[in-house]
Amino acid sequence: MILSALVTVFLLIAVALVGYMAYLFWTNPDRGLAETTHRIEKLPYVLADRYTAFAVLGAGMLVFGDFPIITVYFLAGTIMGLADGMIYARAGHPHLKHTASGILSALAMIVTAVAWAMTPTGG
Repeated sequence: MILSALVTVFLLIAVALVGYMAYLFWTNPDRGLAETTHRIEKLPYVLADRYTAFAVLGAGMLVFGDFPIITVYFLAGTIMGLADGMIYARAGHPHLKHTASGILSALAMIVTAVAWAMTPTGG
């Protein structure tokens, strides 16, 4: 019981911190960079570790995941792909790869949610 409560507390802290950083970057990117101490010139390396982290999450879901968690994983992919696509499209840059990633993630999320709904044990 205590360990479960601690895990919940750690998850709440992580969600709050990551949510705060997301808010900073969406509302004031310069402040977001300053508060997180990210550097523009290091962005390709930061993206490399982010893509690695999402690949590890996906691999972990292949081994341990269930439909509800996999649905949320694809929801995150939908948000990232479509948001990136919109950012680049609004700036007049090529966006098809990002937008397609978001659309494919949405399709995968829908299929996973249907599989979840059709599983007698709920996933």
